[in-house]
Amino acid sequence: MNLKVPPTTKSPSRVKAILKRAWPTIRVLLSIALLWKATSGIDWHTLFDTHIQMQPLWFLAALVSLMGAFICGGYRWALLMKAVGFPPRIGAYIGLYFAGGLVNQGLPSTLGGDSYRAITATHLTNTGNLSETKELDEELHHSVDLEHATPKLRLSFAMVLVDRLLGLAGNNLLGAIGLILGGATLAAWGQDLGYAVMAVMLLAGVAIALILAWEPSKQLLQKFLDRFNMNHAMPGIELAFSWPKNIAQAGLAIGIHFLTILALLFCLKAYGVNAPIEGLMIGLPALSLLLMLPISISGWGLREATLSSVLALWGVNPSLTVLASISYGAIGVLATLPGAYFLLKRK
Repeated sequence: MNLKVPPTTKSPSRVKAILKRAWPTIRVLLSIALLWKATSGIDWHTLFDTHIQMQPLWFLAALVSLMGAFICGGYRWALLMKAVGFPPRIGAYIGLYFAGGLVNQGLPSTLGGDSYRAITATHLTNTGNLSETKELDEELHHSVDLEHATPKLRLSFAMVLVDRLLGLAGNNLLGAIGLILGGATLAAWGQDLGYAVMAVMLLAGVAIALILAWEPSKQLLQKFLDRFNMNHAMPGIELAFSWPKNIAQAGLAIGIHFLTILALLFCLKAYGVNAPIEGLMIGLPALSLLLMLPISISGWGLREATLSSVLALWGVNPSLTVLASISYGAIGVLATLPGAYFLLKRK
């Protein structure tokens, strides 16, 4: 008689499903652990006994700066969407950009903010309203399968990706400038790293511009896009990376990230800290790269631990850095609240 022993190990798909359900909780726990680690070394009694001279108006300046960054980012994305044939509703795209930012703050959702705005934008009409709201709700509550998605949805995701790539370029360029200005304080090789990152980014920009300028390579890229049913993506790619538009895009991307750095600088000033701008230009872009790893909720904990360590090299009190970073995170939530209107608009 043959006895079949039932397998004791779980199938990979079941383990993956369990991990997917548990990952939001894991991220929350990691954020709490990192935040506890960043604040555990603070002697709160001594800190408050120093009679910190709070200047609340700097918090208002930080809020304006962050909202300006969101408006500029939304405007850039709107131009990309308009270039590939989506409705030319600049204000609606800026609103969706705020809504995506609010989703990224950690609201319960199966999709990130980028997916939210990519999907919702496909239902945007020429009047700025949303069509087929029931179908939109179903799409937002199911995982996206781009392999079987419609060409319109693929095109929308492609422009979100282009927008993200421009943001990444601006982040890296600003970080490179920060390393060139203050990398020697970070490490002996810090300034050299800044020049290296700058060179890589500039060479990448030139290479992509040449690909778009040379007709045979451009046709090859178009065939690649056709293969993935993104036939109309080329105008958006050209708007982002072709010469001389790439110069304006680089300036806009750097400006957007610089507004976020100003917001953090203003939060530090609210606690009476005169932080070196080059330190912030190193710390915040490095943090943005770390936040690409989904290990915390909207950077909570990771932001405080990273910034307090970096700014300590310039003699900034880590305790005040943690306070300013927590304030920066809270103001970031407030800055994205206009997105709540667009999240509720489809209800």
